[in-house]
Amino acid sequence: MQDTTPTSLPRRRLLAGGATVAATAGLAGLHGQALAQAAAAPAAAKPLPGYAGWKNADAVVVHSSTTIETKRSAFGTSVVTPTNQLYVRNNLPTPSESIVADRDAWQLQVAGVKQPRTLSLRELKTLGLETVTMVLQCSGNGRGFFPSKPSGTPWTVGAAGCVTWSGVPVRDVVQALGGLIDGVPYMTGTGGEVLPAGIDPKTVIVERSVPVAAMQDAILAWELNGEPIPLAHGGPLRLIVPGYTGVNNIKYIKQLAFTPKESDARIMSHGYRITPPGGKGDPSQPSVQEMSVKSWINSPVPEDGTQAAGTVQIHGVAFGGLHGIKGVEVSLDGGKTWRAARLVGPDMGKYAWRQFVLQATLPKGKHVLASRATDDQGNVQPETRGENQSGYNNTSWADHAVTITVA
Repeated sequence: MQDTTPTSLPRRRLLAGGATVAATAGLAGLHGQALAQAAAAPAAAKPLPGYAGWKNADAVVVHSSTTIETKRSAFGTSVVTPTNQLYVRNNLPTPSESIVADRDAWQLQVAGVKQPRTLSLRELKTLGLETVTMVLQCSGNGRGFFPSKPSGTPWTVGAAGCVTWSGVPVRDVVQALGGLIDGVPYMTGTGGEVLPAGIDPKTVIVERSVPVAAMQDAILAWELNGEPIPLAHGGPLRLIVPGYTGVNNIKYIKQLAFTPKESDARIMSHGYRITPPGGKGDPSQPSVQEMSVKSWINSPVPEDGTQAAGTVQIHGVAFGGLHGIKGVEVSLDGGKTWRAARLVGPDMGKYAWRQFVLQATLPKGKHVLASRATDDQGNVQPETRGENQSGYNNTSWADHAVTITVA
């Protein structure tokens, strides 16, 4: 993996001082126009951080050194999201590149089984193999649509991707270690990031618990889209829990434990909770875990500019979290009327997203395009978002609609 950071674009600088003052009214007017244009120019894009310097800079938006979003227009028409444009969301600084220098030496402690032990990645590879294609989505994807402007990265749709993981099924590891001990309703994963010195680890450590039933489809993955998992995405080893939001898919996993109680780490007990607006997170509130039915349109979108009148292929993606997609409808008038879209491309399993398309003829004017998905259990994507303090789990079709201009 490359470890170079692209050089940022040079910033425009305005000359100042008496020597630049125009001597005539006409020159002063031109000078004022130049200042206005410079003030209106968009800020220079942030450069990719070094650990993710290999990503396609044209396909992503860099929010910060730990948050990178895929552009809506970059998703294209294929099912699998290329790794070089997959979003990044890290709760802690990325570990050193040294941890992927000898991947097979990485060690995982397994507890809550009858024969607890520490296994190297090399040993894990001998216990089983499975491949799963699934939607990886940040809990805050869609936060940018909340009018309350919650704190956190203002993701729109790009904190998500559909990717393929390969690794050993957790159930096979458990079986190899004698099975579960009694009284352990939770599967708890702990990340291996280096923690700041001098503070209580439980206040910052990435440690999440999910129901033990999730073990059946979970894998300990070492490959992403057919290549060793990059450091940016949790390599050398990541816990993958299909159907659950990204924070539950533990990067750099160092411990997998089956526990009688949920983790008491703050990221579990107070973080990632569905907290009422104005409130503070606490263990009594629902935890952000399973994803639910959602869709959005990827083309045409406003950033494509004005569209030509005539026939257009309206396409996007839909997924159901723990369930497959039954169908998708598209509206050309902001949800007043709906038409059935067609699912296209391969069905890569219930955890993957489906591509959909509707061919339509659009006359001149403004059009509000929206999509609404239904999963195979009959759950329909809602019109409105669930209001909460942190802007989690936004599945509103109205929020995800796009307005385009046709000329």
